[in-house]
Amino acid sequence: MNSRANTDHDKPPDLEKVSRPGLPTALANPSELWIDSKTLLGEQGVVLIRHEGLTYRLQATRFGKLLLTK
Repeated sequence: MNSRANTDHDKPPDLEKVSRPGLPTALANPSELWIDSKTLLGEQGVVLIRHEGLTYRLQATRFGKLLLTK
């Protein structure tokens, strides 16, 4: 997992808009996909993610952190 912070003023260089099937239009470079957390989590601030047959819950906390639980 990448530990670097991604803030509005700390975005990777040379980004271009791309569209990938099944995902909203996102900013990405050839090796990384960048999606704004508000786009990913929606108005409810939570999204369920299926990974290798398991369901994970990604949510924003009231302190602005991201919490991933199984």
